[in-house]
Amino acid sequence: MPAAQPARALFPAATQRVPATHDTKSMSHPNIELIERFYTAFQQRDAETMVACYTNDVVFSDPAFGELIGEEVHDMWRMLVKHAQDFSLTFSDIEADDHNGRAQWVARYRFSQTGRDVVNRIDARFVFRDGLIVEHRDSFDLWLWMRQAMGIRGTLLGWSPFVRRLLRQQARRGLLLYRGQLGR
Repeated sequence: MPAAQPARALFPAATQRVPATHDTKSMSHPNIELIERFYTAFQQRDAETMVACYTNDVVFSDPAFGELIGEEVHDMWRMLVKHAQDFSLTFSDIEADDHNGRAQWVARYRFSQTGRDVVNRIDARFVFRDGLIVEHRDSFDLWLWMRQAMGIRGTLLGWSPFVRRLLRQQARRGLLLYRGQLGR
């Protein structure tokens, strides 16, 4: 008599998981494939493919930019990809179902304003609608990022809500300047 298969193998969970190697199976969930397409495009610095993974009214947030909506999100990725220096990215631990998803990703790059190397470990959460990403929320340790990007100033002041607000204002100003160059 054949050995009984675990119930898990017969009835997979609604949420599927991709191991760190991001070696997908032919049966992977379409939203796992969407997240993989997004980060593969990011690895290749292909902002237009990244943007195509989003709805037109996408909401994005992270500790540096705060909350952005729609074309602001699209242009943020275009700007970041365009200005990335010594950039590399890895992603792993993708999970998704019909409505929600998550992934871990690590960006390594040179911060252009100081020339300092940064390794940023990010936890991403997604909400999907009609086969696209409608909400994307990245979280990471902003103080650790500031210590890497700004050195001693980031170490001493990066915990301060005032300095964090200044950083967000500076990031948003950079995005506004970039969008102005595009005529938006």
